[in-house]
Amino acid sequence: MRRMQSASSCAVVLACVFLATGGSLRQAGSQPAAPSTASKSLNYEFFKDKVQPIFLAKRAGHTRCVVCHTINNAPFHLVPLSPGSTSWNETQSRQNFELVQRVAAPGFLESPLLKHPLAQEAGGDPHHGGAQQFASQQEPEWQTLKAFIEGAVK
Repeated sequence: MRRMQSASSCAVVLACVFLATGGSLRQAGSQPAAPSTASKSLNYEFFKDKVQPIFLAKRAGHTRCVVCHTINNAPFHLVPLSPGSTSWNETQSRQNFELVQRVAAPGFLESPLLKHPLAQEAGGDPHHGGAQQFASQQEPEWQTLKAFIEGAVK
């Protein structure tokens, strides 16, 4: 009986330690191990030059990402453009780079930055209020987002 109580106590302690360190049972079971993400990182210059313009682009039948993601309270948020500007300045770009990391993990192809704006039929997330911006994973702008997640450099 004492051995069973000891094992039970140990399991409770381990579970508490796991959760206290930010672990989640759902994440542990649903995310495949990313291939050596320690060596991958998101590249600021690539983000600034290649990814940010995607958030400003107008696509037929869709609102530009910047329109909603500067005023929303979603995990993916962008800094508003300065009045009269058509692009972000250096300080704003750096802030956007920090903000995008809430939804973009290096090497993790299930990142919301990739899944959320992609059509469900193409493997995307059905829960995007701004509709699916990309009908296919073959679209060049989606490929740019993927390259960013994969650690592309300028």
